[in-house]
Amino acid sequence: MRWTLPSKPDSQQVQNLQSALQVDTTIATLLLQRGIRTFEEAKTFFRPTLADLHDPYLMQDMQLAVARIEKAVAQGENIMVFGDYDVDGTTAVSLVSSYLRTYYPNVATYIPDRYDEGYGISYKGIDFAEDNGIPLIIALDCGIKSIAHVDYAKEKGIDFIICDHHRPGDVLPQAVAVLDPKREDCHYPYDELCGCGVGFKLIQALAQHRGQTLEDLIPYLDLVATAIAADIVPITGENRVLAKFGLEVINTNPRPGFQALIQHVKKKVLTITDVVFIIAPRINAAGRIKHGNAAVALLTEYNLEQAEQFASEIEQHNTDRKELDHQITIEALAQIEQNKEQERFSTVVYQENWHKGVIGIVASRLTETYYRPTLVFTKSGDKLAASARSVKGFDIYNALEACSSYLEQFGGHMYAAGMTLKEENYSAFKEAFERVVEETIHPDMLLPEITVDAELELTDISEKMIRILKQFEPFGPQNMTPVFHSTGLKDSGYAKGIGTDGAHLKLFVRQNGSEGFGAIGFGLGKKLNLVSDRKSFDAVYCIDENEFNGQVTVQLRLKDLKAL
Repeated sequence: MRWTLPSKPDSQQVQNLQSALQVDTTIATLLLQRGIRTFEEAKTFFRPTLADLHDPYLMQDMQLAVARIEKAVAQGENIMVFGDYDVDGTTAVSLVSSYLRTYYPNVATYIPDRYDEGYGISYKGIDFAEDNGIPLIIALDCGIKSIAHVDYAKEKGIDFIICDHHRPGDVLPQAVAVLDPKREDCHYPYDELCGCGVGFKLIQALAQHRGQTLEDLIPYLDLVATAIAADIVPITGENRVLAKFGLEVINTNPRPGFQALIQHVKKKVLTITDVVFIIAPRINAAGRIKHGNAAVALLTEYNLEQAEQFASEIEQHNTDRKELDHQITIEALAQIEQNKEQERFSTVVYQENWHKGVIGIVASRLTETYYRPTLVFTKSGDKLAASARSVKGFDIYNALEACSSYLEQFGGHMYAAGMTLKEENYSAFKEAFERVVEETIHPDMLLPEITVDAELELTDISEKMIRILKQFEPFGPQNMTPVFHSTGLKDSGYAKGIGTDGAHLKLFVRQNGSEGFGAIGFGLGKKLNLVSDRKSFDAVYCIDENEFNGQVTVQLRLKDLKAL
């Protein structure tokens, strides 16, 4: 594990921001690292408002999209809202369909079957629209590369509106409107929206057209915040505003579907991390194990009793998902050891009967274990399908693009992607991918990294500092929970391993006789010997608050330790 400290901001800038905000050096440094240089930028960061959201009509083709939807409403046409089976897709479909239904009844939803239709717009979905007299499809979180599918729909007299956030190819689909802030000719001020975020911009534009305000759209923000959390997009700009207000909805007035999912959770206030680990896996489980329709049914249900029934079924899917991914991970690890895959620059494994719904989770677990760009393949119809996960700093999408001659289809982001190929191309692709990774990855990227935000003395930790750090929330990519480094720490004689087989480390640390703090290191139990007998050590950690029996105390959440 390597610890890296980013270059320090200019000392004059730190001093200027300190003076403007009346904060200490550490807080000013953390803000500058996040691109916040002035009092006004800090005000927006600490006090985001819905007024900070951009005009949706700044997005290329938005006017065309609104005009086509309003034409459908005026002429009584049926509309189908189509989206992928993951969290971003199902929340986006739930968002747009439930908004449209507030003033127009002829709205159907369609989630493709993960196993029968695969990722993205499907011919089967288009045929369903034709069979049911639906001349307009709004595609969410997919479609930016579906050139042939949109042409197929056009031949049948079906129009498409694409709402996507993935990188476009060289050619755009011939849709009525293509909403994607990553379009080269789109000058929308923020291009890191998730699919549900683009869907929100669409309903924001529709609302403006119909004389509504942003206040009218607040109830939909629980869906947007969940998609932002699950899709691992940067928590900056508009995403930060949407996530913050969406979390408030989840914690104060959640839709019945969320209420049914979280009512058994003991926490009073959910954070963005809780959304990632509690809400998102359950929504995802429907599409992984059964069908994404179950997630849309839950998220658009307004009767709590019925929502509880849906949630109970989804809870069972989630239990099944956990068992499957545990078993497949064991099998994949065994395959890696047997074939000495760990000696390569990439990890590529395949078993034809692995469950397609959980290979993405397995890819994440393998990446955590061996810290290599990882692909997990399974059989899908007459082809192989894979989920890809990457390591920090390595663009797996670009690596797949370099091997695209072997692929039938691929798409995704820098750190996560999906693809299909013909079985006879698997071995050649695997070797080509290994070659590309070997030639392009920096050796440092093959070592897990902890980025440290600032050096800190334990005496610097104060109530004011903790109060300000709380205002940095919600945390996520490009606004991660600050990580601090302190040196010359000693345990006060309380160090012990806790949990199953002493997997976790619990201690009470001091520095140069300072006031001490309780500390917990999840997964660090094996480092007990580094801190026993009051040995000095360095630590990297986050600052948390621990609540026990009504008492709230400061706690250091250790990420790693090194002996001095």
